[in-house]
Amino acid sequence: MIPYVDVPWALWAAPALALFVALLVLWSYRRRAGRLRRLATSELLPRLVPPASARAPWVRAILQFAAVLCAGVAFAGPRWGTEQTLEHGSGVDIVLALDASLSMLATDARPNRLERMKEEARRLLALSGGDRVGLLAFAGRSYILTPLTVDRGALELFLDNLDPTVVGQAGSSLSRAIRQGTDLLVATQTTSDRALIIMSDGEAFEPAEEITAAAAHAAEAGVTVIAVGFGTEKGSTIPVRTAQGTQAKRDENGQIVTTRYTPELLKDAVTAAHGVFIDAAATDKAARIRGALAMLRRQARETESETARRARFQLFLIPALLLVLLDSVLSTRRGRTRRAPAAATATALALMLLLVPLTLRAETGDAADKLYEAGRYPEAAAAYQREIQEHTDSPRLEYNLGTALMQAGQLEDAVAALERAATAATSEDLRYSALYNLGLCYLRQARDAKASEATTAYASSADAYKRALQLRPNEVAAKWNYELASQEKSKSSSGGANQPQQKQQQQDKQQQPGTLDKRQAEQLLSSAQREERDVQAKKQRENQPERPPAGKDW
Repeated sequence: MIPYVDVPWALWAAPALALFVALLVLWSYRRRAGRLRRLATSELLPRLVPPASARAPWVRAILQFAAVLCAGVAFAGPRWGTEQTLEHGSGVDIVLALDASLSMLATDARPNRLERMKEEARRLLALSGGDRVGLLAFAGRSYILTPLTVDRGALELFLDNLDPTVVGQAGSSLSRAIRQGTDLLVATQTTSDRALIIMSDGEAFEPAEEITAAAAHAAEAGVTVIAVGFGTEKGSTIPVRTAQGTQAKRDENGQIVTTRYTPELLKDAVTAAHGVFIDAAATDKAARIRGALAMLRRQARETESETARRARFQLFLIPALLLVLLDSVLSTRRGRTRRAPAAATATALALMLLLVPLTLRAETGDAADKLYEAGRYPEAAAAYQREIQEHTDSPRLEYNLGTALMQAGQLEDAVAALERAATAATSEDLRYSALYNLGLCYLRQARDAKASEATTAYASSADAYKRALQLRPNEVAAKWNYELASQEKSKSSSGGANQPQQKQQQQDKQQQPGTLDKRQAEQLLSSAQREERDVQAKKQRENQPERPPAGKDW
């Protein structure tokens, strides 16, 4: 892995500063020597000044040069390798029950009720760092989007795709949402308190008794119910898209539907559950929800996370301090005894320079690696295969095997090995490298395949690079190859006339990733995210909403 630094300019400034300090030491010596020459003649000077004080301070200049250089590199913040960390926090268990009925498309709240609800949900997630949150969408029935999780990325993804097509049955049923949210919270083992947050316009077509019964059941289960309203009591029409364009929603009799904010049902629910009601007219709803949750009992949690690069500044800061200390010791010595520490300094520096590369090369040096470095890829692959037989649970050996097979041209076997490495790897570095080479294998397969097979191979390559970019969104080479695979997939499936010429242009871009400007890099970065959202949206929209039994489908 290529080392990363927090302050890149410090790497360029460190050698210049170190050289300046060394020259300053020598200049200071020259000035001192000039003053000594004016003090006495050359014959008398050795009697007045110890010989060691008049000696040129080359050792001191070298020590200070090395110390400043190491300190500058440490200040730059070098990073490489990976580490596992535990994040400590505390929180409660929350289920967000979000109204996804057609009435939430009403525009009496700008831009509409649904978007305002999403905005408050996102702000609440940002304020709920240590909480486990589950998402539940409801209309005529309720549908669990995510279980209780601390993965904010997954929650944001489902929030982005939330719309009335998510739930399979149209209409509005608060009681079903309350019961399913309560069941989801109760089914999870925890020592913290639980809260069910209902965000809705309150317009439901069911008896109030069912809603209050569900809310009372939640209270008995120890679940705090918080209801948050959206919309206005004046109401608004519901814009829906049809073949003729956007039109106002009509009921089964052909009359235009006007949906209104109905706080009564929400108030009934929180009254039965002894919960908290936040009116639609209230400002900063997310902060008010956090205030209601502040009184709940929280559970301490430890979340394991993987830091991509480990800070290594101490490998340079410690030698810098030792060099400064050594320089201080030598500057207090006199006479002939000074030469021995100087020799010891050189020995210490030599040992330091030998030990650091050994640490960095600790993972290489076996027979298979040497064969690979020599370009004997089939033999290296065979050697890795023998090592895998002895170490069957080593993702790194699988990665090395797949890379050697790819270089040897055995692409199908390479794909299998890299897939195993990407699946089993616990290190982000190893998983990213395996996915990157996996995408490259599919690209090479596609260029030698027939049209129909090429489309599949390009799609597999794009998927591998998309997974790699989810680990490291800023890797320029992976962005180029992802864009290449995506465009080639589209061209091979459509059979474009200019395909050969365009393919060569994309290959040139792949070979020169440094030509990206900021705007192109941002576009390529968002392409994988857009595709992931499209996939999730397609899955969520597979079921067409059914009309509710009562006929009111908003």
